[in-house]
Amino acid sequence: MPTYHVDAKDAGTRLDRWLSHTCADLSRSRIQQLIKSGHVLLNGRASKAHHPLAESDVITLEPPPPVDIAAQPEDIPLDVVYEDDAVLVLNKPAGIVVHPSAGHEGGTLVNALLHHCKDLAGIGGELRPGIVHRLDRDTSGVMIVAKTEHAMQSLSRQFKERRVKKGYTALVRGHVVPENGDIETLIGRNPHNRKKMSARVDAGRTARTRYATVETYQDASLLDVTIETGRTHQIRVHMAHLGHPILGDREYGRARTLPGDVHVDRQMLHATRLAFEHPTHGAALEFGAPLPDDMRELIRKLRTR
Repeated sequence: MPTYHVDAKDAGTRLDRWLSHTCADLSRSRIQQLIKSGHVLLNGRASKAHHPLAESDVITLEPPPPVDIAAQPEDIPLDVVYEDDAVLVLNKPAGIVVHPSAGHEGGTLVNALLHHCKDLAGIGGELRPGIVHRLDRDTSGVMIVAKTEHAMQSLSRQFKERRVKKGYTALVRGHVVPENGDIETLIGRNPHNRKKMSARVDAGRTARTRYATVETYQDASLLDVTIETGRTHQIRVHMAHLGHPILGDREYGRARTLPGDVHVDRQMLHATRLAFEHPTHGAALEFGAPLPDDMRELIRKLRTR
């Protein structure tokens, strides 16, 4: 059971705030849960999160063992790019949902990760993988998963501070003008359809996207895209906002068949690269995922039309 002693310089500090600085592996909300459930003792007794500390106070912390979550492990193949005891980087295929939800109780990435990861340390008191960021069901590519509370906190902070670098490859309708550019808008809920996002809103969150044209075809373009922010459906919304929706995008695009009977089965968006600092030793890491077969085949058809 970890035991801590309060110094004179920390006298008057709230219990939860002091612990959040002392125990970097735990989020403040998690610490408040532990205090409320009696797993933090101040001088041998339960206390309140807002209790001010005094010099020489003794704090003991004993988190309960992580509990199993409702999601069940499922033997779903994973394309693992990198893995150690703190993080896992994978190449997500198109067509798989990240989190269980209504209508997707099973067959998700979380179900697959619960089966694959035999060394989960527990996050937020639950035996689960830490989904730091998401890719849409029909978006493929590289993404990172935290395996420990400390990794979750570190990676979440890197995303919040925009230190994680994310690059995408996209096939869009038409020829984008200018060929290279930056897009900055607000993105918020579409007032006419709450399931969709929109760049034509009066209130929302700032979103920044940078694109560069790699190739142009008869009626489509191949783009390299980077995002400075991580808003829901950001690339899809921004490209549709420019009048060049992602090919195959059912929500923000148009017909799924291009002239010449070239059919597109899903949105042609792939997370190509991801760079971050390792949460344990701080080394700069960068990983990539090659284009999936359906995107490479579509590019081949577009080139030969």
